[in-house]
Amino acid sequence: MVTFLAGGTGTPKLLSGAESVFEPAEITVVANTGDDIELGGLLVCPDIDTVLFDRGGVLDRDTWWGIDGDTHETNEELFAIAEAAGLAGGPRYLDAAAQTAGRDLARWRRFSGIAEFMTIGDRDRAVHITRTSLLDEGHTLSETTRTLADAFGLTIDLVPMSDDPVATMIHTPDGVIHFQEYWVANRAEPEVLDVTYKGADDAAMTQSVRDALADPVVIGPSNPVTSIGPMLAIPGMQAALESTPVVVVSPFVEEEVFSGPAAELLAGIGAEPSTAGVADQYPFADAFVLDREDRTTLDRPIVRTDTQIETDADSERVATAVETALTEVHTQ
Repeated sequence: MVTFLAGGTGTPKLLSGAESVFEPAEITVVANTGDDIELGGLLVCPDIDTVLFDRGGVLDRDTWWGIDGDTHETNEELFAIAEAAGLAGGPRYLDAAAQTAGRDLARWRRFSGIAEFMTIGDRDRAVHITRTSLLDEGHTLSETTRTLADAFGLTIDLVPMSDDPVATMIHTPDGVIHFQEYWVANRAEPEVLDVTYKGADDAAMTQSVRDALADPVVIGPSNPVTSIGPMLAIPGMQAALESTPVVVVSPFVEEEVFSGPAAELLAGIGAEPSTAGVADQYPFADAFVLDREDRTTLDRPIVRTDTQIETDADSERVATAVETALTEVHTQ
């Protein structure tokens, strides 16, 4: 049995190869939900859906979000109506009172659906409608995710990090904004002064997550601040990781990041934007997989390979290095 902590695109890219190295039925993926937002009344779970769509064989791998070949008629009509009505486009973050109204799971991450600032496809939207409707019928996010995973034919076990609301908030010179507003609407341009995880102190791991963390854990090349950080902010999560073997794949080659705003976000929280800085974020990690060009020295075992993941063959190569690292940890 092996558990992957997944957020963004780094770890999901690793999973296709992981299913060739580890038995799919023995893989659990714990997905970040700090990126989730409620958009136009629908709960959108980007990191859950990246795994759901990819392992379900429908992900648009050119963008690594959404469903391949999806149409966008509803999204286009929303823009047409907003333009005709003279309504300003998104992101339109709802006021403070609205942020704590309605379903608890959407707290601190509610946006109006007028001229959506995230591009939601029509088939993609059907998933969000189903998820939100199941939640409104009284199901938990874990139960809802399991239902959707069955619908997409997943052979791995996919679970959210918590059934409670956690919102990743980015502190900028102009104020505090949700991560999706920083990343999608503003293209990571605002200066990052800090990152906080609203609601994390009161969030709880589900029993499914607790059980998953009893197995060896893999943290793929995901952003340590906004993809993995929200999980580590949940009480008990780091303690659980200290008690099980953990292997980390660095998203950096020394000071060069593969993709995304990990460097800016690490610098924003006062950490070094590098492989060494990533290692500092994971004091519980037992071993690391680094790129063969990365000469960083660490105080823990290192397995080196080409960690760039562009194809399924790349993914399998990195997953094999992860398996090797886990074996070294077990034999220490």
